[in-house]
Amino acid sequence: DMISLKNGFKTINQTVEGFGAPNPQERDSTVKYVDNYTEGPWLTKRGDNYYLLYAAQFPEHIAYSMSKSINGPWKYMGHIMPPENTNSFTNHCGVINYKGNDYFFYHTGHLPNGGGFARSCAVEQFHYNADGTFPIIHHTREGVKPVGTLNPYERVEAETMAFSQGLKTDWNAKTGVYVSEIHNGDYIKVREVEFGSKGATEFVAMTASALRGGNIEIRLDGQEGELVGIVRVEGTGGWEEWKENTITLNQKLTGKHDIYFVFTGRKGPKLFNFDYWMFK
Repeated sequence: DMISLKNGFKTINQTVEGFGAPNPQERDSTVKYVDNYTEGPWLTKRGDNYYLLYAAQFPEHIAYSMSKSINGPWKYMGHIMPPENTNSFTNHCGVINYKGNDYFFYHTGHLPNGGGFARSCAVEQFHYNADGTFPIIHHTREGVKPVGTLNPYERVEAETMAFSQGLKTDWNAKTGVYVSEIHNGDYIKVREVEFGSKGATEFVAMTASALRGGNIEIRLDGQEGELVGIVRVEGTGGWEEWKENTITLNQKLTGKHDIYFVFTGRKGPKLFNFDYWMFK
């Protein structure tokens, strides 16, 4: 039931063979160990193998151990992501398989104003070695390749984004999650939007503003890409007073594009909130 334990706790002792070093209280300060478990465990299973991934040493890198049983014995296997310039002195990880692809998540401090105390999540695609072990995974700034396309002809939540600048999200019981703190110059990037051969001629956006509102510029394939439409967002009398805006696009959109919603208006104040959008 994900909230209770069937058989209680079992303590797994750290050993040199299992984790590169013994339990912390048993370590000898004069000995240079192969590695040592620090924190941030991620436990997963693939086939007959259990994997325990964790932050090791300090500054941290990602190491892992393997076992045929969750209770051990565990075998230390080495590094997955070695010490690298991620602009963060910690690094915690997670691993998932999505649509047949394996992904490794980790910390980075490379976003603007980032650092060891302002970390963000990054992801790399990887392939297990033939024997089931992990490869060495290096951090990049490229992101991962898409595994599908987005349908613009159904309601899309505004918080659906591949990248954004300057925004936050908010929530309430009535509306759910929506994009807030929209200011002049902020934007949302949505990848791999598939318009097909029939094409889109209209755009709908649900917005709310307690002030004068602003604009949503719809641009193709870049923050300064081709402008195909502008939604003039008006004040609605409150940040939770929603209004649906429909515009006719400057041209019919066909094929596949990255869509950028670029927000403009008065410099300084918050412009409006953005709940969802759809092309027609």
